[in-house]
Order: sequence, then structure tokens, then C-alpha cells
Amino acid sequence: MTDQIDFNDENSNTSANPSFDSVLQARLSRRGLLRGSVGSVGTAMLGGLGVAACGGGDVVAAVPAATLLGFSAVAKSLADVVTVPAGYTASVIYALGDPLTASTPAYKNDGTDTDFENRAGDHHDGMEWFGLDASGKPSTSATERGLLAMNHEATTDETRSSFFLHANGGTATLPRPAVEVDKEIAIHGISVVEVKKTSGKWATVQSSAFNFRLTCLSDIEIAGPARGNALLVTKYSTNGTRTRGTLNNCGTGKTPWGSFLTGEENWAGYFFRSATDDTAHNNDKSVTALKRYGRNQGAASRHGWETGGSADKYLRWNNSKTGISSDGSDDYRNELNTMGYIVEVDAYDKTRTAKKRTAMGRYAHESASFGVPVVGKPLAVYMGDDARNEYIYKFVSTANWDATDASPISAMATGDKYLDSGKLYVARYNNDGTGLWLELSISNATIAGYTGYAFASQADVCVNARIAADAVGATKMDRPEWCGVNPANGEIYFTLTNNSNRRVDPASSSQLAPDSANPRFYTDMKGTTTQSGNPNGHILRMKEGAAGSAATSFTWDVYAFGAQSDADATKVNLSNLTVDQDFSSPDGLVFSPYTGIMWIQTDDGAYTDVTNCMMLAAQPGQVGDGGKKTLSYTKADNSTLSVDTYVGKAPTANTLKRFLVGPKDCEITGLCESPDGKAMFINIQHPGEGTRMADIADPTKYTSQWPSNAGYGAGQRPRTATIVITKNDGGKIGT
Repeated sequence: MTDQIDFNDENSNTSANPSFDSVLQARLSRRGLLRGSVGSVGTAMLGGLGVAACGGGDVVAAVPAATLLGFSAVAKSLADVVTVPAGYTASVIYALGDPLTASTPAYKNDGTDTDFENRAGDHHDGMEWFGLDASGKPSTSATERGLLAMNHEATTDETRSSFFLHANGGTATLPRPAVEVDKEIAIHGISVVEVKKTSGKWATVQSSAFNFRLTCLSDIEIAGPARGNALLVTKYSTNGTRTRGTLNNCGTGKTPWGSFLTGEENWAGYFFRSATDDTAHNNDKSVTALKRYGRNQGAASRHGWETGGSADKYLRWNNSKTGISSDGSDDYRNELNTMGYIVEVDAYDKTRTAKKRTAMGRYAHESASFGVPVVGKPLAVYMGDDARNEYIYKFVSTANWDATDASPISAMATGDKYLDSGKLYVARYNNDGTGLWLELSISNATIAGYTGYAFASQADVCVNARIAADAVGATKMDRPEWCGVNPANGEIYFTLTNNSNRRVDPASSSQLAPDSANPRFYTDMKGTTTQSGNPNGHILRMKEGAAGSAATSFTWDVYAFGAQSDADATKVNLSNLTVDQDFSSPDGLVFSPYTGIMWIQTDDGAYTDVTNCMMLAAQPGQVGDGGKKTLSYTKADNSTLSVDTYVGKAPTANTLKRFLVGPKDCEITGLCESPDGKAMFINIQHPGEGTRMADIADPTKYTSQWPSNAGYGAGQRPRTATIVITKNDGGKIGT
């Protein structure tokens, strides 16, 4: 969002995969045939809008479409406040540093606080609701007591130091003091906190026995095809079955059996590699894998945690080959391979060990969204790899869905059944509005015989899923972020947040020409700064073929293109957004299982001269409700590049409008609701991240003082926080 370190800006895909206008050119007649033959997944089962919850199987009454989005749109804003529509109230309930035990002291917010293993972490991100009845037992219908399970993605940095955590802003030079490193490690991971409504007001329960944290040091089990594989052997786990911690957690998911899924996103930058490490590895295939995942030799780590001391908990951040063993059992050369997975957690039982589900692939995971479960059919989980030019994935379980498994009592064992065995696919998008799911399997001759990397097993394919996706020619996308599945018809939506590497005339292997699913190249001005590529992003949607979750073909179009409302409607504002709808850099995307509303959240730096980040409410249409548009670009040699794309029906004032605008320098992220749809929890991440470390002693120079300026907590340093939104008349949110 600012010129601070952008840890989401990884760009390690230098594969020769073509942009998809040059692959699988399909006849338009075939496009018509496929569009006509694809069934609407789940339509027969669900009937109308919003009648089933994808995550937990809760059955709810449909909300009539005419009553949705019955609020007045919120205007764009640069104020350091949270703005919601008239008739709604937003209250802060859980912020960085808040205590999770009865004995943990209140947060001072001056950089002197300690014991972060028993406090809320930083950068609250994806979040899920887990209900509790009056006696404290798991409940899918409880509306006034529950658990919030949430990710703590990162912390606000300048250079290396997470400066708001430290009294004087911390140490930006190496070596880093252990006391600072320990704080920064502890604020990453996830937290589970009980929330309760009492006398009409929501608050956390500080003394709850359910409260707990997982950090970068928590013991976690490796599950699935890579369990025990040589690629996972480290000094910590010489048999490759365990690792420490979960890191840079971003999007989430909730399984149909009631467990919490967290995605490990941009973890590679936390590790250091020495300048001579390629030679230490004898330039073997492990070097290829390290580079493909963003760790060239000589790569500095984001925080310098490896310099915190001689203890093993610091040394594990050095990804170099430092030992003499042949298998890595005496160092952390393989530590990078233990990060980058979907991790399953039992939110109700902190004594159960979390598991990394390696069958779902290793990459910069965002959310994990389940397709609508159908009894007797396999489950599908949709996922994106959030980096420029990376891919969209699907996992299909070997086991068919059994409705009796919809119980949180043995959640981790149920996860073993559905998430440890299945098929992993990557998406290829054709220029005629169709696409294919390409299986990533060692039995695939294209992968087994790939000259760019010698795959040894299915475990190797899962651990190095990016390379396998390169091998089969997947489509490079504009930073796939969150995905969501429409419970009414099973269609899948992906936010593609932006891509600065789109060019009409690519000048390097990291740059791509516009293509059908990523069709825009334009210049956008932010003040006097030129932003080129696809700076505002778009939202892609997909409709599976007749086989539903197991389909290997799909159709697609673009639900909406992010754009300023007065941008050129023929090249940029292709969705004809108005001032009440325009947005940039879509990131979070969640369907309400209780109203059917699709909520869109932004993490933007392109439009923040006009407005802070925001959240919009939408009534989604369906794939194919719009039409084809052709964009033409003039190349350097004066030839024309024509790109066909497929754009959904333009939103109206009644189908898309802005619901919330956040404080300065924030990201809006994470969303879950109580099962009656009357309380919505969202996260305001990294307000004030534009503040400079040199200004730590002068609160008047902070770019944000939220939430203290809203009356929450001590001090003036900005804090990531969770808010709860309620409707003043007690109704459902968004109606």
C-alpha cells in the first residue's frame, strides 16, 4: 500500500508458460457447445439463494433478493475512521496485544508489552466462526456465543523491524536482538478467542479455556503424501513428520466437518540463504526448487530472525546447507519445504495437534473454499497462489462426501479422510471462455518427463506444485487472492488483486502480455505517479462442467473489473462501475451462507489517493450473463494485439454497492457471521502502515491512530483489530 516492504510482491515464476491466448485455441462453436452443456453445480439441491452453508452444512432460510442491499451506499473516504451505512454500528472487540488469559495484563501499546504467546497476534486476516451453546459445546446454531479463529499474517515493518511492537521502534540492523525477534515470532500464526454477546454487546472472554495461540514455534504434524518424505527432513524432525509453526497466514476456510483451515502465504521471505548456497547444494535440483519459490542464494530474510542468537529456534530461519549430512538431518536446508500449505486446526480443542495437508499442494496459499458438498460425490477445494503470474488450483478428495461426517467431534480424523488423499489440479483458461483442470500427478507423463525438474514421487509433485504447474502449462494469473463459492449455484469466484507485470510488449520473462482471463493493460495515475499493468485487478468466476466437483472442464467470465468510475469504459472500466461501486485491488471475498450476499474486500495501493480500503456487498449473477468484449492494443511495431474477454452483466445500484470504508493505510479482510446473520465480524489490518520508524516517538506523525481514536485501548500506536458490525434494528446484515 505504501513504499514499505511489500511482502505480497513475490515474482518467481519465470517459466516459459505462454499467456493463454496462445494455448489451446478453441473454436467458438465449441465454446457455445460447452456453455450449453455445463450444469449448475448444486442448483437442484439448493434451489434458491443462500439456502445452505458451504462450510458447516447449516440450513437457513433464503432471503428474498428484493430485500438484499437495502442500505444506502457508503461514500469513498480518506478519514481515519471506520464508516458503515446509516442504521449500522461498528465496534472494536479484539486488537493486537489483547490478553487471552485471565493473568495476562492489559496491553499498554507503548512497545514495552511482553508475553505475546498469550495475546492477540498482529495483522488479523482470514477468520471463521465456531459456535458454542450455553454449556460450551460445539453448536452450528448458537448465535450469541462462539469462537473466532483467525490468522495473524504479519506485522508492520520498515526495513527489518516490526517497529510498533518495540519501545523505540526496534533494531533495523543485524544482528537483531533476541528480545525483539521473540516478540515478532510470537505475533505470527493464528489465534482462537471466545466472543460472547451480553446485554446486547459483543466482547471477548479473556478468561475462556477455549482461547489459544499457534505461533511460528508451535509443534505441527505433516500429513498427506509428503509425510516422512526426504524433502521434509530437518534437524527438528529427522523423519520428516513434524515441523515448527505456521507462518504468514492469510486466507482461511471452514470444512464441512467443522474444522478451521488456514493458508500459509508469503513465507519464503522469512528465510535466509547464503551467497554460496548453490555450490553447497552442488547445484542439484533442490536449487531449482528454491529459486522457483523465491529463494535465490544470497537472499536476505525479511526480519533477520536467523541472527537472534545461537539457539535452534533462531537457526531454523537459515535455509542454507550448513551441515554435513546427506539428508539434511543436521541443518535446516529443507525447512522451506515445511512451509506453504493449508493447515487444519481443531478450533474447539487446543490439545489436538494441527496438521499441514500436503496433498493440497505447496505455494503461497490464500483461502481454501469448498464446493457445495453433495452426498456420494467427492469434495472440491479451490485455492489460489498469491503472487504475480501464479496459478489457480483445485483439490478433489478421493473419498466421497458422507453427511454423517458433518460433526466437529472428531474433526482432525475426518480431515485425514478427505484431505490427505485426492487429485490436485491447476487451471488453464482458454480464449473462448472455457478452461481445463490439469492434473498434477507423477503419473502424468508431462510431469514425470519434465526437463526443468526431475520429479521423484507424488510427494515431490505436492511439495513443488508450482514447478508441476509450470510443466503442464497452467495459465499465469494476476495474483490470485481469495476465492469463494456461491452457495446458490456452486460457481467459484476468485479475486485477482492486481499485476504490475502486464505489458503489451513484454521486456522480460517476468512480464506478460494481456490475455483473455487477464485482459487489461493500462496506465493509471495516482497523483503524479504512473501505475502500469493491471493496477486495479478484477474478479474472475468459474462454472464447473457436468461432473461437478470432479469436472476437468469449466466455463468462465469476469464478474467485475476494478476501476475508477470515470476511467475509460472501453479499456479500463469495463464493468461500468459508478461512484457508489468503484473499487481497486479486490482481495477478500466471502459469500454469506445466511443471506447469499457476496462480500468483496480490498487491499489497495493504487486508489488510496482517493479513498481508503473498503468492503462492498454484491448480489452475484452467474457465468455467461454478460458477453464478449474485444480489447485492442498497439504494439511497439505498430501491429495490433486483440484480446477477447468475457464480462459479466454490469452491476446495478441494487446489485453492487459500497458498505464500509476503513481507516487510513489499512486493508479490509476476514469476514464471518453469527448464524442468524445479525452480527458480522471483520478485520481492519495494519492501519497506519505508512508511518515511518523515525516517527515512532511522535504520535502526531502516525498516519493512523485507529482504534485508539475510536476509544479502544491504551496508547496512540495504530493496531490491527477485529470489529463487530450490527444493525441498529436488530436485522440481518446487508438486508
